[in-house]
Parts: sequence; structure tokens; C-alpha cells
Amino acid sequence: MENRTLGEKTADELIRLIREKGYRPGQKLPTEYELSGLLNVSRNTIREALRVLVSRNIINIRQGSGTFVSLKNGVADDPLGFSLVEDQKKLVLDLLQVRCILEPQIAALAAENAQADDLETLRTICEELERLIQESKDFSQKDQEFHVQIAKCSHNIVMSNLIPTISAGVTAFSLAVSQQEYVQTVKSHRDILQAIRARRPVEAQQAMLLHLLYNQSRFLEELNNL
Repeated sequence: MENRTLGEKTADELIRLIREKGYRPGQKLPTEYELSGLLNVSRNTIREALRVLVSRNIINIRQGSGTFVSLKNGVADDPLGFSLVEDQKKLVLDLLQVRCILEPQIAALAAENAQADDLETLRTICEELERLIQESKDFSQKDQEFHVQIAKCSHNIVMSNLIPTISAGVTAFSLAVSQQEYVQTVKSHRDILQAIRARRPVEAQQAMLLHLLYNQSRFLEELNNL
């Protein structure tokens, strides 16, 4: 016997509605009143359903603005429990290994599938990252955005949902190294960007792998010098 509340069942109906109506991440949903009419349930039930979807990163509610489809695609903030890992140095190395497996192929897919607006966004992020580097400022957040945008450029929904893992890897590395690398970071990101913009999957794959292997080597060198 199914032991689920009406709100939980209504949450499933809301997900179906989002899919069928083609609502995209960041797009505003109908009001509680409108959803109540569409799904033939009370507004209290709609509120319960919305709370369920907020907890699952499927929607977010902005006070005074309304309800929007989440940019997180229903993916948990820490889906693999990295925050609970005790040995953070091993976590950084293991994340780099996983990124070496995944991100070169993601870069290749980006070179094949990116649309014009995707490439423009990637170029803008790269330029903003370089500006921060020129000003000797922390660029870790922009670095994360660069790698996330490449995953989005792949237009592969499975790859895109690996973004939290990619983000965790970038963040963990930037926190683990004693100092940021400026010159090589600029070169690596330019090489990756140029290969993707030129629609050269093999070059994009190689440029990403070289970038990650360099970071891996740098981190291992720091560990050996401790």
C-alpha cells in the first residue's frame, strides 16, 4: 500500500507539468492559484508540493517574484557526499582522476555540439577569468564557471548533470593548493576555448587533458614537499 501524502503525489504531477509544458531552467511557473486550478487540488496541497520540489532542487521560490524552475536540474548540492570525506587531500586527487576521465570527453562534445550563444558565453567567462588573473584576484569561482559552461556546451543532459561533481573538483583543487597558478591557467583556458570554438574535438579533448594533468602534477608536487 502506497503511503504518500497528496502533496507528494502532486509534486509528481508538477514535474510532469514542467516536462510537458517545456518549462526551462530559470523560467517562471504559474502562480499557486493557477497551479491549483490546473491540477485540481487545494492551494495548501500545492504549497506542500512546492516545498517537496524545492527540497529536491527542481524549483526555487523567490519571495515577491514567484516560483521558477531551478538551474540545478534537480541535482543535489553535494550528491556524492564529498563534504563528509575526512581525507580532503585524497579527495582532491581522486576528483582530479575522475575529471581526467570525464572532462576531456566533455570538451570534445562541446566542440561538436556548442551553439553560437554557448560559445559566446564561454568566451566571455574566459575573458573575465583572465581579467581577474591580470588583477591578481581570486579567480576560482570564474574558473568553476568556465568548466561548468563547457559541460553545458556539450548539450548532453547526462554530462550536464555531472556539473556538481565538476564544480566540486574545481573548488576542492583551488582550496587545496597553496597558491594560484596564473600564467599556465591563462594558456590552458585559451587553448581549450580556441579548440572548442574551432570545432576541433580532438584538440579540445587534448587541451583539457593537458590542463588537468598539469594541475594533478602541481598538486602532487606540493604534497611531496610537505
